[in-house]
Amino acid sequence: MNAPVSLPTIAFVASSADAAQHALAELQRQYVSVSPEHAEVIVALGGDGFMLETLHRFIGRGVPIFGMHRGTVGFLMNHFEPAGLVERIAKAVSVELTPLIMRVETMEGRHFEARAINEVSLLRETRQTAHLRITIDDVVRIEELMCDGIIVATPAGSTAYNLSAHGPVVPLSAEVLCLTPISAFRPRRWRGAILPRNAVVRFEVQDPIKRPVSAVADFTEVRDVRWVEVEEDTGVAFTLLFDPDHDLEERVLKEQFVS
Repeated sequence: MNAPVSLPTIAFVASSADAAQHALAELQRQYVSVSPEHAEVIVALGGDGFMLETLHRFIGRGVPIFGMHRGTVGFLMNHFEPAGLVERIAKAVSVELTPLIMRVETMEGRHFEARAINEVSLLRETRQTAHLRITIDDVVRIEELMCDGIIVATPAGSTAYNLSAHGPVVPLSAEVLCLTPISAFRPRRWRGAILPRNAVVRFEVQDPIKRPVSAVADFTEVRDVRWVEVEEDTGVAFTLLFDPDHDLEERVLKEQFVS
């Protein structure tokens, strides 16, 4: 006789959206579940924003997360189908994402750290443009960029805010980061850069009192920054699970051909 298959313990988490809450109730009726702290797999119900929240929430656990789309944008989510969930999880393909780490000093001299799965963005706080000095691996590459802001995006985040700012879409397997300006005024023709994944990017805010700037790592915002450093956090990895026919690498590739 074949030995019985050991099924993973599953936890369900959901956004506050009605569709996600209804899906949560339906799945909890059909499947035995445990708390997220004791689960071997977490099923997240919502959109991409909720998926990012879930990844950040359980960053210390290292458990894989299987998302199902019950929100607005579902790029990181599988389709919602209650039937056969355990079998889908067993057959799922895993994708590992490495986040960025953002280190910040504020005008008050306070220091903060935050991680970003999609991107770190610097944004002007007032009507006046931000003036930024950009240093890559201790080499000043732009003495003064006048802009609304700038983005450092991971390959996974290249299809998000980075794409909206006309940055490049890059494959998940590409070992690069996207550096994309937001409404650059000077140098007007600069459209950004592709950097090696191990690059250390430093931004220094010029005239921060008159032209204050905030820094945002996914959804963690620090206002009135003096300088910001961004690099890949190689000590952390997130694992997402996808249906075999929901190839995230293929979806990223397709984004390059969408008109």
